[in-house]
Amino acid sequence: MEDRRTLFRKLHEADGAFIIPNPWDVGTARILAAMGFPALATTSAGMAFSLGKVDGAASRDEVLAHCRAIVEATPLPVSADLENGFGDSPESAAATVVAAAGIGLAGCSLEDHTGDRARPIYDFDLAVERIEAAAQARRSLGHDFVLTARCENFLWGRRDLDDTIRRLQAFEKAGADVLYAPGLGDLDTIRAVCAAVTKPVNVVMGLPGATFGVAELAEAGVRRISVGSALARLAYGAFVGAAREMRAHGSFGFAKGAMGFAELEGFFTRATKA
Repeated sequence: MEDRRTLFRKLHEADGAFIIPNPWDVGTARILAAMGFPALATTSAGMAFSLGKVDGAASRDEVLAHCRAIVEATPLPVSADLENGFGDSPESAAATVVAAAGIGLAGCSLEDHTGDRARPIYDFDLAVERIEAAAQARRSLGHDFVLTARCENFLWGRRDLDDTIRRLQAFEKAGADVLYAPGLGDLDTIRAVCAAVTKPVNVVMGLPGATFGVAELAEAGVRRISVGSALARLAYGAFVGAAREMRAHGSFGFAKGAMGFAELEGFFTRATKA
């Protein structure tokens, strides 16, 4: 386990940018591991969809059980999307870090989204206090753990780059190891965020709008690239398309694109041996 945590830290310290894809169950985690990705991150939305729930509706116990299953599925380090840390207070953020580390995660992200659509973003001071408490909890662990602090402004209609940078800078000062502002839509904005902080920056690809390659993002200063719920949404899109074909047309042309047993099971065999 210590090797996983050490590896995860070192990935952020290496030159360039690395991709940390987001599986939503044990099978997809093992496929990604077999394909050679160096680390994995959970997706709160993908996990919720797999339970038949909307994003944010899974309980704390459900989320932690899911994270434990992903950790145990492969030898890779795993960082968890833990949304707002199951509560509004700094104490809940700290408790979440301790719980996350206790199930073997190599890191987690905490966001300043409240879960309340009427007031979607925590007030600045409370947002910073939450990351300060989480960072203090991380320092008390006795082993490494990568804390990612997320500013959710751009996902909730607050396209204020100055406030986003102000929050990320405050999160860095509060002790976050990685900074993350999902929803940045162009390279100039991404470059501005990366230039404004000294800690590694995560960006997410796969949201609606422009996408950029690893080389472009690395040149802009990005260190880590995740895809959030994009892989899960892609898979569900293919599933729904197939179901619609059967229901509307009584045909089964979708099966031409289905992966064969040998190829699919080969991923699981390689992941198990690894």
